[in-house]
Amino acid sequence: MTTATLTVIVSRKWQEAQDICGFEFISEDGSPLLPFSAGSHVDVHLPGGLIRQYSLCNNPDKTNHYQIAVLRDANGRGGSAAIHDLVKEGDRIKISEPKNHFPLAHNAPHHLLLAGGIGITPILCMAERLTAIGDEFEMHYCSRTPERMAFTSRIQASPFNDKVAFHFDTGDQAQKFDIEATLANTQAGTHLYVCGPRGFMDAVLDAARRQKWEEARLHYEFFGAVIERPASDTTFKVRLASSGVTLDVPPECTVIEVLAASGIEVPTSCEQGVCGTCLTRVIDGEPDHRDSYLTDDERATGDQFLPCCSRAKTPYLVLDL
Repeated sequence: MTTATLTVIVSRKWQEAQDICGFEFISEDGSPLLPFSAGSHVDVHLPGGLIRQYSLCNNPDKTNHYQIAVLRDANGRGGSAAIHDLVKEGDRIKISEPKNHFPLAHNAPHHLLLAGGIGITPILCMAERLTAIGDEFEMHYCSRTPERMAFTSRIQASPFNDKVAFHFDTGDQAQKFDIEATLANTQAGTHLYVCGPRGFMDAVLDAARRQKWEEARLHYEFFGAVIERPASDTTFKVRLASSGVTLDVPPECTVIEVLAASGIEVPTSCEQGVCGTCLTRVIDGEPDHRDSYLTDDERATGDQFLPCCSRAKTPYLVLDL
């Protein structure tokens, strides 16, 4: 399995907010880029061989360029530092075609958009799309401080500015985000979209579930996963259906690492169970799912898993490789 890539030029790089850089990409010959839908992301190939996923945050009606914004994460795995420090205006880089695992539900009567910090990137794109097609929505944007909030000028100049409420951890108590009240005061049938730091997203989704929101109305996208490695992890085996080769996967290794050590390459990107690039079919055995990509229904079928992070509940897995 291969993933198509595009070569683009970094036409603009700018400081969007504290610790946040914006990047604009154009095609090499100035022709339109591939169309995309609100909520889409691209895989960006960075110096040093890193690949990271970033949401497209420009209006999806405009494909003469793509825009992303990236928060420098001091506790990250090197991707945000690489793009901040090593990618410059005029550089040619490779990106994937746009992918969308976080689409709008266009049949919804109303949309509630919730952004925490850098999670504004797909949410802003959604707001612009919903405005363009005349759908009803409400948006809340939460940040630690005003200085850390990206795209405020763009939002304030937009036709949907009156639909957006800004919330900060600092400042007057009255302006702070009240999750329970916000969720309780929506009209029937509203669909919820949330993106941001894991703690913010967990708090929103937990509150929605306590209020008995249907899962079908909850839409979310994680930027990074918390991969659990319990002390109870044990060695299991993976067998490749095509060759019969059987390999041991010890507790300290992932399936991807074991396969790579044996010269078997499975395409990966995030390596955190978020993007779905390494999705692999399971022919036999029961996966121990530890990803943030598959739905509960998809996990329940047991016929696929993410080998970058998931393991096995049975002594072996037979993989369609």
